[in-house]
Amino acid sequence: MGDQGVWGRSAWPVWNQARPGSRAAHIRGVVVLSLLLLWPLWEALRPDGEWPEPTAVRIAIGAATVLYAAGWLGAMIAGVRLPPRRRILLVGAMFALAAVAALLRNGPLYLGHAGAFSFVLAVAAWLLPARWGVLLGLGTWAVQALARWTAPGPVHWEDVGGLVPGIVIPVAVTLLIRLVVQLGQAREEIEVLAAAAERDRLARDLHDVLGHSLTTITVKAGLARRVLESGGDPEQALAELRDVERLSRQAHTEVRLTVSGRRRPSLAAELAGARAALRAAGISAVLPPSADHVPAELAEPFAYVLREGVTNVIQHSGATRCEVLLGDDWLEVRDNGPGPGPGPRQDAARPGNGLCGLAERLRAVGGRIEAGPLPAGGFRLRASRA
Repeated sequence: MGDQGVWGRSAWPVWNQARPGSRAAHIRGVVVLSLLLLWPLWEALRPDGEWPEPTAVRIAIGAATVLYAAGWLGAMIAGVRLPPRRRILLVGAMFALAAVAALLRNGPLYLGHAGAFSFVLAVAAWLLPARWGVLLGLGTWAVQALARWTAPGPVHWEDVGGLVPGIVIPVAVTLLIRLVVQLGQAREEIEVLAAAAERDRLARDLHDVLGHSLTTITVKAGLARRVLESGGDPEQALAELRDVERLSRQAHTEVRLTVSGRRRPSLAAELAGARAALRAAGISAVLPPSADHVPAELAEPFAYVLREGVTNVIQHSGATRCEVLLGDDWLEVRDNGPGPGPGPRQDAARPGNGLCGLAERLRAVGGRIEAGPLPAGGFRLRASRA
């Protein structure tokens, strides 16, 4: 897994900021954490006369315990906003407070108490890389076992083994909670990325669908207007207007299918549409007779390439001739237009939305897109499988 994930060497936990709607959940978390402190505070401050220490020592123990509890609560709530160096200093300070409280309470022997460092180990597992938390737990167990070993009297191995729950439980439970929180954050991030990807898909597909449809509608409406203005054949103008109506309905249907993600373009249909659009624009078209030999996985992206290429020939090229060449795993749209213009005729270092969308589609099938001027003049848009 390397440096990534909970067990990465440098996997410092980074928590998302609380959302505005999670204030109640944040308050509940603070209350739950505060309740967990009742036991250590009671142990340190109970006035039951069982402790032989003087009053001043008991006050010092109480002060150290209160600081320890406040530090633990603040570390669990706000420590996640600190940079790594301050987190290390915070954990070190809490270890020092825990050691001071243990030494004041019962001398070096209490350093070997099973719960003396439980809370600070939970903080370490919450704020530090998981490996660090586990290593600190092992180190704490070693120190506690050594304290038991050096204390007067016989050493019972069951006492040394009894230290393990006080180490394992806080570290394991905290790491489990941390993992659950990180999984929740990952789910939220996946939802955000999925929404962004869906927006990109809609923008790309609507650009491809509406760009060609609106261009063809504009060309045919302009042709009908010119026929009527020149006193030409009204039937020709009516035919073009009928095509405009048909294309408008078709575009409406395609937009609905695009939004629902059910639109699947046909390369054969795009060839027929390209022929009609180029004819209406007064551009001589040289198109392949069929697209049956194109593999199924390339037919859809090639359909988008053909639609985008023909659209930009009509809109930007100023060409009088457009040629479409089609192989088993490649497609070219060529024209004899004079100028670079916008759209795919931009400089390759600054591709437009159309080229970027085509490049994404072709990458999905192991292909690539190329666009640039031809040596003898004109422009070429080529899609191929690498």
